[in-house]
Amino acid sequence: MTYVARRVAYLVPTWLGITLLAFVMAQFAPGDAASTVFAREHGRPGSAAEIGLDDPAAERYARSVSDALHGDLGTSYTSGRPVATELLSRFPSTLELALAGTFLAVLLGLPLGVLAALKRNTPTDHVTRGISLVAASMPSFWVAYLLIILFSIKLHVFPSFGSGGINHLVLPALALALGEAGLLARLARASMLEVLGQDYMTTARAKGLSEWRTIGVHALRNAIAPVITQVGLVFGYLLAYSAIVEVVFVWPGISRYAVEAINQRDIPVIQGFVIFAGTVYILVNLAVDLLYQRLDPRIDLASAPRPVMT
Repeated sequence: MTYVARRVAYLVPTWLGITLLAFVMAQFAPGDAASTVFAREHGRPGSAAEIGLDDPAAERYARSVSDALHGDLGTSYTSGRPVATELLSRFPSTLELALAGTFLAVLLGLPLGVLAALKRNTPTDHVTRGISLVAASMPSFWVAYLLIILFSIKLHVFPSFGSGGINHLVLPALALALGEAGLLARLARASMLEVLGQDYMTTARAKGLSEWRTIGVHALRNAIAPVITQVGLVFGYLLAYSAIVEVVFVWPGISRYAVEAINQRDIPVIQGFVIFAGTVYILVNLAVDLLYQRLDPRIDLASAPRPVMT
């Protein structure tokens, strides 16, 4: 409980830092979208008082933090709808895509990493390590276009854009998953190699346990904790930062909504997205920290920091 209270307390300055960053970004954004919208609606340029930007910056920041705490992220300049409502209506699509991408990343990356560890310094290990390195190095937008060319244009297996069913979900989820699968494979390999060198693995084999039982019960169970922790961070990342893939596949998520707002210079939407996405990520990070201790009770998180996963 001490650790939980400490971690929750850490969220406060982190969240305030996110809100301050969003506010500063809005202040230094090029152009004046508010004046443009006012002129379009009233046929004349508006003053700072009419637009609502004449108050001191500190006062406007404090008001924005207070509004955000009450669930008010402002009103879109272009649509006139509350930003929070727009984000929440699109969030299920982003959640669906992030879950699918995380599932595919684990499905591809974990077996690859375990296989590489079991076949250490063999051609299989070298090939799997090369595959994981290439997968982790490929930019998602490039992968997305390759998938569209192969599976949509050439093979006509999956649609190239939009949402609606599992067939629409496969390509964008795979575009997100490949890079993360490469990172998970490398982490799984390193974790398995560390466990395979422990004394209790020698003891398990000396007891006459089969190799598969030794690997599955003793090795994999002890090596999986850091991998699952990284999976949680991957999920939080895909929830907040899948903009390129959502734009390429015309996926109706929050990241695509933010990109459209950038093109329209809709500052309240941009600011609201940064706060919303940052809040989601730090909450997922908190859940990952708490889960890590449950997975490995030997670690005393109340007195020692969580190891950094790379």
